Amino acid sequence: MHRTFALVLVLVCSSLFTFADQPAKAKWKSLFNGKDLTGWKVYGTEKWYVENGQLICESGPDKQYGYLATEEQFKDFEVEASFKQEADGNSGIFFHSSIEGTKVSGWQVEVAPPNHATGGIYESYGRGWLIKPDPAKDKALKMGEWNTMKIRVQGNTVTSWLNGKEMVTMTDPAFGSKTGSIALQIHDGGGIKVRWKDIKVRTL
Repeated sequence: MHRTFALVLVLVCSSLFTFADQPAKAKWKSLFNGKDLTGWKVYGTEKWYVENGQLICESGPDKQYGYLATEEQFKDFEVEASFKQEADGNSGIFFHSSIEGTKVSGWQVEVAPPNHATGGIYESYGRGWLIKPDPAKDKALKMGEWNTMKIRVQGNTVTSWLNGKEMVTMTDPAFGSKTGSIALQIHDGGGIKVRWKDIKVRTL
């Protein structure tokens, strides 16, 4: 009886030490305060503004590419954002990005109208499309309604989820080679409007 109790006590203590040794998971941090563009930088001449607690990206007269990037840089992290597409709705979330003018380096997780590979990964000014979701997964997108995109960037592996459904997972040595901003995109061509809210990040 005493031996059994001692063994249980050893196992419990061992478990406690094991949990204590594990680093605490970082808490989510808001990237958008719902009032203004504090913490972000605008690239290009397209429109970025706040309305009713939402972040709006909208085509301007120049109808060119535009970006809104975090001033803070991130390496391994999870980012989550809700978006609602109006008009064309072609946008995206970049990770490990750097921007000069309206030329961006890094990778984009696509946000687009139906049947245009939302959740896929695109490399601008590089290899182009790296991976697209199975077309059957596109039904997870609710055009004209609020959607939630989650992206995990850890080492060389990136995973995207749309409304809780895993869209793609890809491993590429290039992903882990950089640190950069998180950036929202507005596509060129004009006629685009997307609403964003609940943009948050946590480091891994």
